[in-house]
Amino acid sequence: MPSLDRIDAAILEIIQRNNRVTSEELGGLVNLSPTACQRRLKRLRTEGVIEADVAIVSPKKVGRSVTMIVLVSLERERADIVDRFKSAIRSTREVMIGFYVTGDADFLLIVTAKSLEDYEQFTRRFFYENHDIKGFKTMVVMDRVKVGFEFPIDVEDPVFSEPSGR
Repeated sequence: MPSLDRIDAAILEIIQRNNRVTSEELGGLVNLSPTACQRRLKRLRTEGVIEADVAIVSPKKVGRSVTMIVLVSLERERADIVDRFKSAIRSTREVMIGFYVTGDADFLLIVTAKSLEDYEQFTRRFFYENHDIKGFKTMVVMDRVKVGFEFPIDVEDPVFSEPSGR
C-alpha cells in the first residue's frame, strides 16, 4: 500500500471535487508550492492512488437517457465462467459499472441505453446469447439522485501519516 500523508489526503479531497484545479490554486489550498503539488499528483497517479482523470457526462445530453441497474446470476460460479463474464463486462460499452458481488446475484451492473427498445436489443445480445447466465433482473432508474466517484477522505484517519516534507 502506498505511503500517504495528510497533505496527500487534502489533495485527494480537492481534486475529487474538481480535477481541473490549477497547481497554483491547489498549492494555496494545501500550503505547498505548485511544483510540490505537481510532484505529489504525479506520484499519486504512478502509485495507482489516482486511477483516472475523467469528466462526468450528462447521459441525457448525449442521448443515453435510460439507465438500468441489473442483477446477474451465473449458471455456475466457476472461476472460468466468472472470468469470462468479467471480460464481457469490460469489453461492453453499454456497461458503465460492473461489480462482482455476494448475495442473491453474482454481478451488479449499471447499464446505459438510448431507450427501452435499445436496452431490449442489448439484453438479447448480451444476456440471452450468453449460456453462462442463469438469469438477470432489471431495475430502471427513475431519477439520478446522486452520481459521482468521490470517496470520503478523513485526513485524521491513521492511514494518513503526518507530512514528511516530500
